[in-house]
Amino acid sequence: MSLPQKIGFIGTGAITDAMVRGLLAKPAALPHVMVSQRSADISAALAADFPQVLVSSDNQAIVDGCDTVVLAIRPQIAEEVVRPLTFRDGQSVISVVAATGREALSDWIGADVRLSQAIPLPFVARRKGVTAVYPPDRDTAALFNVLGNAVECETKAEYDLLAAASALMATYFGIMHRTTEWLAEKGLPEEKGRAYLAPLFAGLADTALLAGKDAPFIEMSREFATRGGLNEHVFRDFDTEGGSDALREALDRVLARISG
Repeated sequence: MSLPQKIGFIGTGAITDAMVRGLLAKPAALPHVMVSQRSADISAALAADFPQVLVSSDNQAIVDGCDTVVLAIRPQIAEEVVRPLTFRDGQSVISVVAATGREALSDWIGADVRLSQAIPLPFVARRKGVTAVYPPDRDTAALFNVLGNAVECETKAEYDLLAAASALMATYFGIMHRTTEWLAEKGLPEEKGRAYLAPLFAGLADTALLAGKDAPFIEMSREFATRGGLNEHVFRDFDTEGGSDALREALDRVLARISG
């Protein structure tokens, strides 16, 4: 497994910003990174923060000058940006373009590249991200392992399922928000609710990570639910009053959107 000597990003939005910051945080994982000038404010900030960043107004120059090219473009304009570019056979291309299939990407690229798809999340900026990668590719996985952990998917179905699961991020924060609202309604100042809930949820996430892959989540739920206790009460109400069904139905609808 090896990292590219120079990686280029076509499209400079939030995910590019997060990936570049993660890759170039000390100790930097790469000697050089090229980014497209668009968006100007993000590319300028990256160049100001990292001497390894080169900003180019020419997307073809990025393709020509880099071992690996990351396509980080909004899906609405992806075809018009990618199709005019000339890629090299054997070049590594990583697409983080949402809701865009391999067949369309390959058609736009028009060369026999090593194409992989990935779903990086904002936490890659802190090298704490978990990234789904499809198909398995050791160099792409090595890149995202620097940024946290890569999960290589054997099939498109696996990749789509993880993409659907990633749609729970807003719900995670929404649960904390609704709980903070409830606490405030009952008289607890909002800042105290936030100060309590954020470390509580972080501690639970750490517990799940430390438990390893062989600890079923439902068993951990039971460990945190004393028989007849408060945690058991809340989970039982959530499960029997439609919470679990609503979650499954929402994930089914998201998966249907992703699968097209």
